[in-house]
Amino acid sequence: MEYTCEEIAKMIDHSLLRPELTDQDIVEGCEIAKKYNVASVCCRPSDVALAKKLLAGSEVKVGAVVGFPHGSHKTETKVFEAEQAIKDGAEELDMVIHIGKLRSRDFDYVREDIKAVCDVAHRHGVIVKVILENCYLDDELKRIGCKLAEEAGADFVKTSTGFAPGGATIEDLKLMRESVSPRVQVKAAGGVRTLDAALKVREVGATRFGATKTAEIMEECYRRKKQGCC
Repeated sequence: MEYTCEEIAKMIDHSLLRPELTDQDIVEGCEIAKKYNVASVCCRPSDVALAKKLLAGSEVKVGAVVGFPHGSHKTETKVFEAEQAIKDGAEELDMVIHIGKLRSRDFDYVREDIKAVCDVAHRHGVIVKVILENCYLDDELKRIGCKLAEEAGADFVKTSTGFAPGGATIEDLKLMRESVSPRVQVKAAGGVRTLDAALKVREVGATRFGATKTAEIMEECYRRKKQGCC
């Protein structure tokens, strides 16, 4: 499959979410994001203002998580998180659904929870990626979760947080792509650590993926292109 390294870079949300990350780790992570000109950094809410400052003047967007990582925050809390993140400079939000409510088949709650965050975000031109955490769902609930997210106004559906027992699978990405209209994009998260893995998720329709191994993926991309092997 033909691709450019610039195209791969613009699929990457460089992940800065691990709980032990220091301020210096955030600085270094933003430097990596700028070096490879990725789509965004996805950071913890308390790091948004710092990331915005560090990425000033670059094309890299700042993303923040909402209701992370379990999704069980009250809707009002998620809305407050979203508003504060946007105030601090976030241009993208990755929100976790209320997994237990979806498993309880309280679909109205799930839809309205997502919609409340999307409404706030869209008023400010901020996009929302909705995290289903697929490892806790059967295929029926994955499909329903995708449809609820689209009904609520989500811009992306996303496989996982990267902090649960399972991450992105090719089967799930295919299912999610089939479950939403072309208006909604699909993001893979959890386990995309190599260029080959990135190419596989791209092939099945994912347009973004979360990565902590951004430098390794991009250096392999440049190496292959230089050698003319793909």
